[in-house]
Parts: sequence; structure tokens; C-alpha cells
Amino acid sequence: MDIKVFTKILKDKHFTNYQKMQYKYEEDFDSFLQTLEDLYYKTLPLSDFDGKDIVFIENHAAVNQSAVKLLLQSQDQHYGFKAAEDEIVATSAIESIDFSRDSVRKILKGMAPKDEQENRIMGLKSGLEFIADTTNKITEENLYKLYMMTVGNFLTGDDRLKKGKLYRHDTVYVVSDRVEHSGLDYKKVPKFMKSLIAFANEEDAINDLIKAAIIHFYIAFVHPYFDGNGRIARLVHLWFLIQKGYQSALFIPFSSQIEKSRKAYYDAYTTIEENKKISGKIDVTPFVMYFINNVYNKINEASTTIETLSVYDDAVKAGKITEKETKLWKFVLSFYGTEEFSTKRLEKDFGDAAYATIRGFVLKFEDLGLLSSVKYGPRVKYKVIK
Repeated sequence: MDIKVFTKILKDKHFTNYQKMQYKYEEDFDSFLQTLEDLYYKTLPLSDFDGKDIVFIENHAAVNQSAVKLLLQSQDQHYGFKAAEDEIVATSAIESIDFSRDSVRKILKGMAPKDEQENRIMGLKSGLEFIADTTNKITEENLYKLYMMTVGNFLTGDDRLKKGKLYRHDTVYVVSDRVEHSGLDYKKVPKFMKSLIAFANEEDAINDLIKAAIIHFYIAFVHPYFDGNGRIARLVHLWFLIQKGYQSALFIPFSSQIEKSRKAYYDAYTTIEENKKISGKIDVTPFVMYFINNVYNKINEASTTIETLSVYDDAVKAGKITEKETKLWKFVLSFYGTEEFSTKRLEKDFGDAAYATIRGFVLKFEDLGLLSSVKYGPRVKYKVIK
């Protein structure tokens, strides 16, 4: 195939949509697919329902390095309070489950659940704590534990897993917005999930963030459970990143970014299904591209940037930050993220500092360029500079 034509198609913003490309480049499209297969596809140790290898196009798009640095920031807490709140609310909202933010905050603060909704929130909190513990490796047994504590224990009737079964025991039909297909034959699910666990633990040259997205896709593709597959896919995505040393994975608005681009998220699944009808292959590139463009490269827009964290580190090294101020700063990052807060609210939420200390902290950190302030009449609110 002429390299100029191939490059032109590959650079087309719709190149992952084979229906559009087949129409737009009718004379060259078959040659384009053949060239992808001969030279560009990377084969994965994962199979589609027909037993064919799943593939993807490696190194087509890059993850913003500032996002990688942010994810690799070391943390001395399990997760950011605000990020955990957003994760629980968003990952549930994606599947049309609406949790009260007040209830989520209450459970995250350690209060006892008072009803079924708060029990479910407690389950998701337990799940975040489970994957945050790096001693909990990704195994089939631990995946089962994660599923039961976050979803399985709250299901009833035919949706519940049978005793002794790690996965579903019957057929499932996948219907989510425009995504619609039959899940894998339940008898094959254990074999496919074993291959996924092996893939997650295999040392290879695939970029960690891309591999996490592939794992995410495959769980939803296989659909190993009757209910909760999306929530588990998103949790395992984060779990894999944490296992790979991305300690700040639970300090970013992960599922919030997915919820904001929910249509594109489901469209990526649909595109892969539709492309297979043309190419005969499950190529996960559309899903990988979705995560690069809509999640990974958007992290800095909704998180504390690496530059802000560097300013803080420099101030610590210069001896400008006290021990109390360090605790307050970490609390602000965890509890509020990039949301606004007042000095009164910080005093109440932190609970271990006098108002004068709080006031001195926000003024000092504003001078350091770590906090910004906005006046609302007589009131002043602060937030971390992004």
C-alpha cells in the first residue's frame, strides 16, 4: 500500500471507525486493514469469543507525561477523601445508581450505615481500601473478594453468584445505552478470566496506562457477572495502576472523567463491536484512544498539578512549612481536592486546629502560591491552585 495514503488514513480523526473509513477511503480501505495486520497490530494474549487473538495499535497516541508524573506522586494515605467521594458517586452514576453525596461523605468519615443505600456505599469504600492495599495482589480469589464486598453481597435472586462459583452460572445480555450483545458463554468465563489475570500479572512492554485500559475493556467484554461488571472493570483498572506503583490513582477524579464523557465511553465499546464485523478482529484501539483523550490527558484539568506539588516540595525543603501546616495541606488535598472551602469549614472538618492556626495557614499558603482566594461579598473561599 502507498505509504502516503496509509498515513493519511491513519491520521484521520475517525480512523478507528471502520464504517466511516470504509466509505471515505473505499478504494484503499482493504489495503489499509491488511497493512495494519501485517505491520501495526500488536497481538494480546487474550481471545475474542471466536478464539481469535485480540489486538491493538501500539504507540498511536501518547499519554501526557504530566499526567503520568501526577499519577506516580507518592502518597501516605490510602486515598483522597474527595476523590473517593467522586469515585463512588460517579462509578455508580455511570450505571444509573444515584447515591446521596451526604451519605457518601458520612460513610467515608467512618460513620455507620443506616440503610441499604449506605451499606452499598460502605461496600464501595471497602473496595477502595482493598485495592489501595498493595499486598492485595490481582488474583482470581482477590477479584472474587472485591466483587462480593462491592457488588455481590447486595444482589438478590438470580443475580447472586452460586456458592462456590467465582463467576456467573448462566447467560447474560449486555445492554448499556447503545452497547448490546450477549456476554461470553458462562462455561467459558473461568478460562477467559484466568487468561486476563495472567495478562494483568505478566511483565511485558505494554505501557501501564494502556494495559489498564485493555484490562478494563476485557472485563466488560467477557461480562463475568450478572450485575456490576462496569463498576468492577473501573475498580480493577485502578487496582492494576496501584499495583504498578501509580500511588495517586485514588487521588484523581477517574470515574468522574468517564461520567463526563459517558457517551464516548459507550461509543468506544460499540465501535469495537462494529469494527469486528468489517475486519474480523477485536481491536481495542478505540477504547485505548478513549482513555487517552478523555481520561488520562484530562487528569491535570481536574487535579492538583505536578507544578503545584513541586512548589510545595520546594517550600518544605526550604524549611518554610511547619508540621501542623503539612497536616493541614495534606488534609486539604485529600478532603477538598480542587474544590473551594472556607476557613470555618476547614476548622470544622479538620477538627484539630484553632481558628487562628487555620487562618494563618490559608494566608501563608496563598502567599506561597499554593492556594487562591475568591471573595463572595463578606465571605472568602480558598482552593488549591491547579
